[in-house]
Amino acid sequence: MFAILKEPLVNYLRPRNLKITNMKNKNNQLDFSGQDIYVGLDTHLKNWRVSIMVGESPYKTFSQDPHSELLRNYLLKNFPNGNYYSAYEASFSGFKIHRDLVNLGIKNIVVNPADIPTTDKERKQKEDSRDSRKIAKQLSQKDLIPIYIPEIEIEGDRNFVRYRKTLTKEIARTKNRIKSQLYYFGIEIPAQFSGKKYWSKRFTSWLQEIELPTESAKLALVGHLEMAELLRKKQYSTTKEIRKLSEKKIYNENYILLLSVPGIGSLTAMILLTEIGDINRFKNLDNLCSFIGLVPMTNSTGENEKTGGITMRKNQILRTAIVESSWIAIRNDPALMLAYQKLIKRMEPQKAIIRIAKKLINRILYVLKNKKTYVQAVVK
Repeated sequence: MFAILKEPLVNYLRPRNLKITNMKNKNNQLDFSGQDIYVGLDTHLKNWRVSIMVGESPYKTFSQDPHSELLRNYLLKNFPNGNYYSAYEASFSGFKIHRDLVNLGIKNIVVNPADIPTTDKERKQKEDSRDSRKIAKQLSQKDLIPIYIPEIEIEGDRNFVRYRKTLTKEIARTKNRIKSQLYYFGIEIPAQFSGKKYWSKRFTSWLQEIELPTESAKLALVGHLEMAELLRKKQYSTTKEIRKLSEKKIYNENYILLLSVPGIGSLTAMILLTEIGDINRFKNLDNLCSFIGLVPMTNSTGENEKTGGITMRKNQILRTAIVESSWIAIRNDPALMLAYQKLIKRMEPQKAIIRIAKKLINRILYVLKNKKTYVQAVVK
């Protein structure tokens, strides 16, 4: 027979010697001076799930409205004078919650969800209470690795640089819709507009003059063309504004250094500066490559260790920018071209360019850390 629990399970897990009421000073007031209070947060738009541990002892799990002040007030009331520590997983909310908690006197960290060990059962049966308790426990055991929190100015600029990437994707989607509409009505694109001649002024003029079977179909095509032109103009103005960002004091010196590296243009330089932030947080090339996502996946079991393709864990914007820049770099840096030609003799070009990308990252790391412009053939 199974016993029926009369209290929440967490109360049975709580050591019976944890007497909160005994944490009183000589004036018979609660006093947690010298005590570490750990808070695990599972944050959502409408509520937070909060789990609290006193030292290594579980105390309580509850829900609250998504406001940092409420949590601070709860801690001050129930654990006065304690040392407050909290953690939550990086999510939709960005770093505002982190900054609010820190400003309220709570030592908070933000962690990558992938860094929190999760069992197969937990993946299939997700519970907010379980997640917050696990975060609190690992925080108390010092097992959590905080992610880098950029300065708010850099975070805002990064958001703007990423916005241009969004515009680029929307332009591509709009153009694909236009081509899909042509195929739908059996209209073939003339050979003279194939390849790089797509979306030239002549091609756009040809699209505008196409006759479609119905007036409404023509209106749809015109609407797509107007949207593509609107997005193109917005992308152009955004690009100009991004170049202006490079004139800021926090970027300008490093921006000029990056432009000395073959393959790195103005947009890629600003992507690097806003995504990386402080270059000194990376101890070596492997650390930076790991952050970007240009390291191989490994599977080690016993004495066997297998290495696969590049990791799925990545900064997608950075990795894409670096790989694209690598194709340009091999046309402008003789040392990289020589290395690429040797690599393609024993592997596919797509794999070879990843090796070149690592060499390009080494050049980037060199100029930023040493504050020296790049000189060809100096950095391997």
